[in-house]
Amino acid sequence: MTSRIDLTFDCTDARLLAEFWKTALGYIDEPPPAPFKTRAEWFAQFDLPEDDSVDDAAWLCDPDGVGPRLSILKVPEPKAAKNRLHIDVRVPVHGSPEERWARIRAESERLVEAGGSVLAEFDGHHIMMADPEGNEFCVAAVSA
Repeated sequence: MTSRIDLTFDCTDARLLAEFWKTALGYIDEPPPAPFKTRAEWFAQFDLPEDDSVDDAAWLCDPDGVGPRLSILKVPEPKAAKNRLHIDVRVPVHGSPEERWARIRAESERLVEAGGSVLAEFDGHHIMMADPEGNEFCVAAVSA
């Protein structure tokens, strides 16, 4: 059996980042683990400091069960350096190189509207972007 992976983002605003990545990837809020009915109920079982809140974290999953789970956790320190690991958002494309590039650009524009920013364009290949908290990711194509 192979292992599964989760990806974890440290952040200052878990709700903001969760909404961005749900928009970017089509993910949904992951249901709480059984037997809990809500994340708040699940969170209450831990002996955490009073100022810790369930709103300081988010758990997202691929509704099709294919992609890795995302954990988004509030931390006190700010982002300090370039990511050593990043996500590639791969958009399905078939057609000419021009159609491929147009699809990549359209996806990056959609993600800018969702709160991301363009850092650099590698014409015809991919666009380097950042989420609302500065975590780098790329938008590229995959043959459909």
